[in-house]
Amino acid sequence: MKNLRILALGDIVGPRSVEYLRKSLWKIRAKHKIDFVVANGENASEPNGIDKQTAQVLFDSGVDVITTGNHIWRKSVVFSYLDDEELILRPLNYPSENPGHGDVIAKVNGYSVLVMNVMGQAYMDVAASPFEAVRSCLERNKGKYDFAILDIHAEATGEKKAIAYDFCHDISIIYGTHTHVQTNDAQILENHCGYITDLGMCGDNDSILGVDKVAVIHKMKTKMLSKFDFAKNGEIECDGGIFEINTSTFKCENCEIIKFTGEIV
Repeated sequence: MKNLRILALGDIVGPRSVEYLRKSLWKIRAKHKIDFVVANGENASEPNGIDKQTAQVLFDSGVDVITTGNHIWRKSVVFSYLDDEELILRPLNYPSENPGHGDVIAKVNGYSVLVMNVMGQAYMDVAASPFEAVRSCLERNKGKYDFAILDIHAEATGEKKAIAYDFCHDISIIYGTHTHVQTNDAQILENHCGYITDLGMCGDNDSILGVDKVAVIHKMKTKMLSKFDFAKNGEIECDGGIFEINTSTFKCENCEIIKFTGEIV
């Protein structure tokens, strides 16, 4: 049977990246025979966070599920939208009384995929254990899905890999987001799970993590406040990974890092 091809995109940084995806993502999907797209959208709106309008552009552009992270609470206007729109996630291990939800079961070519979003603890604000949150989510959804995807929004590479190894027999695709720097470690864990430590970002390639270089350098040199605007002078590049799922075993058979830039033909 035909493998499912899943595209996961790293943190989308700013309106220019959203516009790039609006123009390019359906072409990328066709060119690479992509069946399903998950993208981290927590930095998609100005100056951070995401709003309903931006999320809708991403959905219309070919994103199937939007994950987020620590910047999800930057815009209070999105709170009710998080409750209403099941295809945009906030991390599972935020308190249960917070708006939104951290998992969704979506359809891809007749199969059911559980998409989960969790935050790391190292150097991050969330107190609840990502291990416990993921385990609870898997148990709650047992028998309802064919395979699962996990976005670990975290700073520490070791923490991402620890979570990945702990769940690599239960989850078919695990990857990290948040650092905006793509790691060159696409691999299959325990002959089951496709894994990349960090997908990277969709953002300006003449920047520091998508932000104007001058502002970041000024802050680091002087320790003074500096307004971090999204960079606008370089070319937009989109980093991520492509994962192939066997529809008989629901194991990941192949994964690779990707980088899109320029016009897609």
